[in-house]
Amino acid sequence: MKFDWTKKAVAGHKRAMALVSVLMSALLMTQPAQAGSVSRIEANGSKITVSFDDLVEGASTFSLIGPDRIAIDIRGGTAGQGGYASGIVKSVRQGQYNPNTARIVFDLDRPAVITDGSFSQDGKSLSLSLQAVGQDQISHGKKSFLPPLAFRAEPPKNSYSVKVALGKPRDSVSLPKIYGPDDPSRPLVVIDAGHGGHDPGAISPHGSAREKNVTLAIARAIRDRLVAGGRVRVALTRDSDEFLVLEERYGIARRLDADLFMSIHADAAGNEEASGATVYTLSEVASDREAAKLAARENRANIINGINLGGATQDVSSILIDLTQRETMNISADFAKLLHRESSRQMSFRKIPHRYASFVVLKAPDTPSVLFETGYLTNKEDVAFLNSRAGRTKVATGVASAIESHFARKLAMR
Repeated sequence: MKFDWTKKAVAGHKRAMALVSVLMSALLMTQPAQAGSVSRIEANGSKITVSFDDLVEGASTFSLIGPDRIAIDIRGGTAGQGGYASGIVKSVRQGQYNPNTARIVFDLDRPAVITDGSFSQDGKSLSLSLQAVGQDQISHGKKSFLPPLAFRAEPPKNSYSVKVALGKPRDSVSLPKIYGPDDPSRPLVVIDAGHGGHDPGAISPHGSAREKNVTLAIARAIRDRLVAGGRVRVALTRDSDEFLVLEERYGIARRLDADLFMSIHADAAGNEEASGATVYTLSEVASDREAAKLAARENRANIINGINLGGATQDVSSILIDLTQRETMNISADFAKLLHRESSRQMSFRKIPHRYASFVVLKAPDTPSVLFETGYLTNKEDVAFLNSRAGRTKVATGVASAIESHFARKLAMR
């Protein structure tokens, strides 16, 4: 997709920005005066405790199977991040189900139900009793819990919905050239150079290297190395200084029926000592605060001067993931480990090399995808490495080795 930033277009754009600002202000003023954020979640053995930093309206719980889960909807609540899990509960996820409801999901290692529960006297925590049961004992009804009357948040009295046409990704974006063997049976890899066009990405304080240029050079090096190997076909989402909406990037991979999608980035950090590469795969809840902040920053690449061109939500609210996406996420995680193993021979990685985050470009439900942060543009050594031909060759060698091993493994399994 290309944008014509003529004076007329810019003027119209600014008017649209002003309209959006007014509308957003109006929307913010209609939010409820009280809304408790989920501040802490502890699932310890047979007890679950959910704490809030303010009052909420109430809660309801229900069970889900295939896989076994328990969900809690917090009315008048705002979702937080993650939670502590042990015993029956394997992991905790949370997201904003709708503007007035936070949803928490507990992944279980065996079937279980909520047997009892109550709010604390001040209405700022909810304690629930959890009991393991047989599969045939699971009830699909809801259990509801209310804080003491004096400590309930008032539900919003008004609800408004404002729709503004801000544009969306277009399927008409041109499909890129496919390099490599003229054989449709060969695996197809789509390499995405992050950022581009008016979006420079991170800018290094050491020589002013721009992420959009660094990622494009690395993407081309990976393409050339794979083409030279002759085992797979390769396409680049962009082969020039071009801007693409995030959904268009993985959309290209889906339209080409790609077997693997890799988005290349080079991050920035407040600490100039931070260095090394990281591989990210999709998680509905970011694995740690750092990954969550990074995901939020990258997701904003869809926004031009405050207007979201992609129209995509950043809420991590997708609770029921279909089987296809689960399988895709598993393949992506396996490839991430392989990428670290092969590339660590060529370049340095962070202490925790594989992390999880909710990057938009990883959300194709049927295309295994990874986001490869190749290093930090705020680190002098990383910049020198990524900006050099020798460094890019090492990155390309490691990535190509991982990709070729990945598909060789799949072929052997077949």
